[in-house]
Amino acid sequence: MRILIVDNNVELCEVLQQFLSTHEDFSVVGTCHDGEQALTEIDRLQPDLILLDITMPYLDGLGVLEALKGMNLETKPKVFVITAFGSDRLLSRLLALGADYFLVKPFRLEILVERLREFACSPSPIVLNEDAPAEEAPFTLEQKVTQILNNMGVPPHFKGFAYLRDAVLMYMKEGYYGGALTKEAYPALAEKYRTTMSGVEAGIRNALAAAWEHGNKEYIKKLCEPYCSDRMPTNSLIIARIVEGSLGL
Repeated sequence: MRILIVDNNVELCEVLQQFLSTHEDFSVVGTCHDGEQALTEIDRLQPDLILLDITMPYLDGLGVLEALKGMNLETKPKVFVITAFGSDRLLSRLLALGADYFLVKPFRLEILVERLREFACSPSPIVLNEDAPAEEAPFTLEQKVTQILNNMGVPPHFKGFAYLRDAVLMYMKEGYYGGALTKEAYPALAEKYRTTMSGVEAGIRNALAAAWEHGNKEYIKKLCEPYCSDRMPTNSLIIARIVEGSLGL
């Protein structure tokens, strides 16, 4: 299934692209961050399915749905709306404009995958050699980290999801330990995302709090044992444990 992701949240687009790429039946053909760009890419790429946000600059998701009706496409793509607003009036409007399904933020990534498979039939894979077993491409470290964060239940649209992912990857690359995390990793993340060190730290903390309260607490406890029982782990502990989990230590 060829998927186009349309969302003004750049970090969420990256997370969705990385996660979906770990599934053989999904191929992300592009990402867009505003409605006008989306229409251009829909016409150029002819995707099978569009993951569409509602609130975007220049042209919102409703405008994209309206414009889709007048486009001369070979096959009309299915539209899967991701929205932070779940009012009955809005959802009725989305369905009337041709949306096939909607998912209200926050959501778990595996739930998204389940719904995508339910509402869009995947084509059968092409078998190049029936006698040779297919080899699965190994997951990249980025994909492994994304999977662990998803297993924890960290909401993918939280900024802290991207901060956590990148902090772990920096840890792997640079070997940050102890205080170096706040002295080196946080400033680097603050510069990358044009925020402050305190913003990075708070973003990670908020993401962890959301996972602790509403995600998979038992998975987090197991990931951090024996240093975590009934208290939410610190930023540095969870980052170190995700590093170990990603590297299989």
